[in-house]
Amino acid sequence: MPQSEGGYVSLPAMNGNGSAIYQSTTEPQLASPNSVFESMRRAFGQAIKSSPGENEELVRMDRPVVIVGGGTRDRDKTGKTLNTKMPSAPTHTAEEAHLLGTMPVDPMDDIELRSVQLQFPNARGSILEACEQRRVPTDKGDVHVAIQGDTSKPAIVTYHDLGLNYATSFAGFFNYPVMRGLLENFCVYHVTAPGQEEGAPTLPEDYVYPTMDDLAAQLLFVLSHFGLKSVIGFGVGAGANILARFAHANPDKVGALCLINCVSTQSGWIEWGYQSFNARFLRTKGMTQGVIDYLMWHHFGRNPEERNHDLVQMYKQHFERGVNPTNLAMLINAYIHRNDLHLARTPPGTPGAETAATTLKMPVINITGSLSPHVDDTVTFNGRLDPTNSSWMKISDCAMVLEEQPAKLAEAFRLFLQGEGYVSEKPQ
Repeated sequence: MPQSEGGYVSLPAMNGNGSAIYQSTTEPQLASPNSVFESMRRAFGQAIKSSPGENEELVRMDRPVVIVGGGTRDRDKTGKTLNTKMPSAPTHTAEEAHLLGTMPVDPMDDIELRSVQLQFPNARGSILEACEQRRVPTDKGDVHVAIQGDTSKPAIVTYHDLGLNYATSFAGFFNYPVMRGLLENFCVYHVTAPGQEEGAPTLPEDYVYPTMDDLAAQLLFVLSHFGLKSVIGFGVGAGANILARFAHANPDKVGALCLINCVSTQSGWIEWGYQSFNARFLRTKGMTQGVIDYLMWHHFGRNPEERNHDLVQMYKQHFERGVNPTNLAMLINAYIHRNDLHLARTPPGTPGAETAATTLKMPVINITGSLSPHVDDTVTFNGRLDPTNSSWMKISDCAMVLEEQPAKLAEAFRLFLQGEGYVSEKPQ
């Protein structure tokens, strides 16, 4: 009902029933809430039933219409009149409504990826483009070496594992952002075993494949070819064993070693048996499913699909299509016929014994994955190292550390180099 300073103003009579409207809408203080709403319903019903002219007159009334309470509900305890008017809408409601009205119907229309670029793409093909390919002659044939970085900076020599080459073994890790920033201070020489590079032709049948000691000796030709006086070794699996042999025979040529899943003993009967069958199948039948399964176990341990299905499928495809079976059989045969490294940790105070002659002289970080099948081998290797300049590290939730936990490995390698004085601060 219209109200002016606490008083009531009557509406014009409609169909001669103006008093009925006034009485029905001024009884809330004596009636229940239900009767109030019923009275309002009857009042609006009578207004709607009126003639069109009268209805328009009611709607066009300029006087404000508010809901009024009766009796003591209009005043507080002090007698002041309460403000019973509804709050007005915000002034920007119309502007917001206009803006909302101009939005597209489909909310995905304004979400469009026009230009997405990675600062450090973790792509395997990028290492092939960034490396300079060289072939270094040795007494046992040519060795493929890929150079990544400025040759005037300190050198890191890498060596890969069975079934892999420098690209498939180190491309993902060395393109990791932390490593890309770290390697601005180094030059990496990726050494690939004979016949293991991408697209390598089959080695001749009369070719005598180098032994593990011969593969280690080939590194002397690599260092001499590039004029390197001292290097940092970074090896995985069979490559770690080769670098350990080279460091033991040439301690003045190696400043530090980072070895992953390194085996320091000769092969056991089970390993020898499995790998002998694998080498035979590779020569006669090519890459069989049994050989692939063994290589997957060698790199990833048990049930790798549960951790990273895509990574496992990528390596399976590499073993099926990117490996020369005959050449791999020769490398496997050389690996299972390896001899012991003849390392021993000399107890302190042993008379007539020199620690430098029985174990590795340079600092060594010995790394493995908690799910790797080579954990026990790394523990044995750690027991043969000097505890004053070596450390053993097991990274959780992985077997192939370079692929499954690159961030943890990169941080460990950075801290290792920083401790040896090669890195002054954390790269950005």
